[in-house]
Amino acid sequence: MKPIRILVADDHNLIRAGILRLLSEVSDFEVVADTADGAQAVALADRLTPDVALLDIAMPGTTGLQAMEQILAAHPATRVLILTMYDTEEHVISAMRLGAAGYVLKNAAPQEMELAIRAVIAGGTWLPAAISRPVVEAYLERVQISDTRDGLTPRQREVLKMIAEGLRTKEIAFSLGVSIKTIETYRAQIMNRLGIGDVPGLVRYAIRRGLSQL
Repeated sequence: MKPIRILVADDHNLIRAGILRLLSEVSDFEVVADTADGAQAVALADRLTPDVALLDIAMPGTTGLQAMEQILAAHPATRVLILTMYDTEEHVISAMRLGAAGYVLKNAAPQEMELAIRAVIAGGTWLPAAISRPVVEAYLERVQISDTRDGLTPRQREVLKMIAEGLRTKEIAFSLGVSIKTIETYRAQIMNRLGIGDVPGLVRYAIRRGLSQL
């Protein structure tokens, strides 16, 4: 039997070690690589083309959702399972809209990991029992056409990500090498484009779009 080739990315070393040990006990599972870094996960996926990528949602730098987008863009056949402690429907919807095949909570029973991997390899999806599948599926269907593109430029999305991560206008301006007035202009453009009138609303939008996990 051909083994199921798996990539694991989680920045918590103890959790990653536990996942690796769990997977090693399944005869037809083969962990081809593991990492604590989202950007390295993308590089490893490019080199190894795993069947399944298990990605922690909240890794520093390149998040699990950002890594997933890059992996799926280059390797659409790879099935991605998101690993997380976040159990809200908003986080699940964000992950599924961006292409996740499943969503596994870190406090799930050990056997759930194997079931989730087998489900997505078979072409299905996997959601935690605590999450309402009908709610998630109905939401995804509703936004499939209306929200495929937000119309933001790459620089506007970069500014939005920094806003959602809690950076002040002055810090964003310094990081990007532009004036405070320029960042204020970007923020106004983003709010106008998205129809959102305050920063908390921008943060919620960024979470839904996978730009931030805050």
